[in-house]
Amino acid sequence: MLADNVEKENWRLGIQAWSFNRFTFYEAVDKAKALGLRYIEAYPGQRLSKEKGGAMFDHDMPSEIKAKVLQKLRGAGLKLVNYGVVALPNDEAECRKVFDFARDMGIETIVSEPPEDAFDLVEKLCDEYKINVAIHNHPKPSHYWNPDTVLKVCNGRSKRIGACADTGHWMRSGINPVDAVKKLKGRIISLHFKDLNEFDNPEAHDVVWGTGKGNTGAILAELAQQNFKGVFSIEYEYNWLNSIPEIAGCISYFERTASELSKSK
Repeated sequence: MLADNVEKENWRLGIQAWSFNRFTFYEAVDKAKALGLRYIEAYPGQRLSKEKGGAMFDHDMPSEIKAKVLQKLRGAGLKLVNYGVVALPNDEAECRKVFDFARDMGIETIVSEPPEDAFDLVEKLCDEYKINVAIHNHPKPSHYWNPDTVLKVCNGRSKRIGACADTGHWMRSGINPVDAVKKLKGRIISLHFKDLNEFDNPEAHDVVWGTGKGNTGAILAELAQQNFKGVFSIEYEYNWLNSIPEIAGCISYFERTASELSKSK
């Protein structure tokens, strides 16, 4: 179980199921439980379970499957907090499918990279459903690789629209994640948190937090300074079949660092 001070600060640590994309969603839930986590972020297209054949986790799941997924999550003591990266086109019917799904599953934040012309619609739905949309940054040349672009589309918008800050993808794009977090102050809703073995290299890979080039301690210190409250999703994209020991190391680092930051306040 994560340290009490982390929860008191509303720093909720979870796992992005993409970390276990070689496994089913149900297996990802079991692994998250074994790691002592209480939050999970799902992505569309993961095979649901070995028992369900070709069934996929996505926002088109029928009601009976959604009910079974929620039962599985409850049994593991996990809350599904985020969903993405998922498309939100400038098409109300298609967007409502995703928002309806998020409402039904108790999801707080949809993680997406919407086209710029979709934000009037996205903002309307965020306020209607009381659900956030966090803009994710894939590495360059993707549209939102630079935090300046994220800030531009957030300008003047509802506070329910903000950033899903992917610290590792910033590193791959040659952006200092500490600088990016400072720039996005007040607009970060959630994070895909990473530490990588190299900076400014598209081929860099994940390492245990605090052992790479990401200056993770300074990122967490800046977020603490900003009084950030939200979800950190561990997205570990390396050693796919046997990443549990490394993810456990990330959790230990997070607990230790959060405790130190709490005591320094």
